[in-house]
Amino acid sequence: MARTASLSGFPEWLPQERLVELHVLDTLRRVFELHGFSSIETRAVETVGQLLRKGEIDKEVYGLSRLQEDEESAGTGKDDPNALALHFDLTVPFARYVVENAGYLTFPFRRYQIQKVWRGERPQEGRAREFTQADIDVVGDGELPFRYDVEIALVIAEALSALPIPDFRLRVNNRKLAEGFYRGIGLDDTAGVLRSIDKLEKIGEEKVAELLKSELGASDDQARLALSLAKIRTEDTSFVDQVRALGVSHELLEEGLSELEQVIEAAVQRAPGKVVADLSIARGLDYYTGTVVETVLVGHEQLGSICSGGRYDALARKGNRTFPGVGLSIGVTRLVSRILSQELATASRSVPTAVLVALNNDDSWAAAQDVAAQLRARGIATEVAAKAEKFGKQIKFADRRGIPFVWFMDDDGKHQVKDIRSGEQTDADPASWSPPAEDLNVRITTA
Repeated sequence: MARTASLSGFPEWLPQERLVELHVLDTLRRVFELHGFSSIETRAVETVGQLLRKGEIDKEVYGLSRLQEDEESAGTGKDDPNALALHFDLTVPFARYVVENAGYLTFPFRRYQIQKVWRGERPQEGRAREFTQADIDVVGDGELPFRYDVEIALVIAEALSALPIPDFRLRVNNRKLAEGFYRGIGLDDTAGVLRSIDKLEKIGEEKVAELLKSELGASDDQARLALSLAKIRTEDTSFVDQVRALGVSHELLEEGLSELEQVIEAAVQRAPGKVVADLSIARGLDYYTGTVVETVLVGHEQLGSICSGGRYDALARKGNRTFPGVGLSIGVTRLVSRILSQELATASRSVPTAVLVALNNDDSWAAAQDVAAQLRARGIATEVAAKAEKFGKQIKFADRRGIPFVWFMDDDGKHQVKDIRSGEQTDADPASWSPPAEDLNVRITTA
């Protein structure tokens, strides 16, 4: 069970909890690299001007200052675009990275990035002030084929399927589909409509209809049609006929329908049951231009989205060059917190160590190190006891640490190893002995 952090919003894990987090991170890395994504890391600090260039989100940003500032730096803050702040996501720093390193990258550039980010939010379950994100993106130079939108969704479905989490759904929509539909019914402030629809799950259909009418001037019929579109949700491509049945036509709508149909067609074949067309998904950020995704855990929807993102055609620019991309971000800390709080997975032991080499006396420490070196050379995590206490005390120490095996040496060069769980003790050779395969490394088991 995860502990409550002593400083709200900044979680820390016990060793056995950290092993679960490392399993999640290692699994994501393995899947991303299997699909050809390269790892990068960007600095934790950006300028305020860089962080805020895509919207007024200053309330989320932690500014950076020294405790003892000099006269030149005193008073800098969010109004100074050159002031420094911690990044609140990985997409904005990645856009800068692409622009600054475009001459050294091969496009389309496939990257994954796993780092801490910081947001000044009110801490609650699923929302921390310091947390880890895992992002994957594909970025092109000038153009990026739509096929990458399909691939990104399938990679994420594969990665999430490999984690010790409940069943999940990638809820996919397309901004072109939504914006074309709104224009087709006469609502030209498509960004405003999207922001209102994005609140549907929080405030409900009736209040969203009120927002559409009071803030955007929508008629009753326009509000009804916008909400009718948002109600469409299918696990196959039947959403296309349902949209067309609403009787709205627009060139952009048709383009969005075609793109979303490609994503769902591929998902039905390669990730059946994991990806759904959900036309209520809007994504409030304005830089999304096509595919948009929100992901929820089935039965844990109150946790919010565990993975989100989409297509952005102009997030990064350099002179007359544009770098379109598509990507998704997994909230690793949100996932791990739920895994631990619900005991969805546990580590087979609390430490990596498989063997503790016991000491007969203080003079045997060097010989014990020789044994440990032989075991480590064959990939067996090994510790050497610090003191030559009674064997019973050394065994109890191993038990408290969660170490399954204790190694004994005698003065005649004879070696034995004891499984302290079963009590079985057998002769062993440090040059050839190995623990059972299930004990060699920490295993993460699901409930």
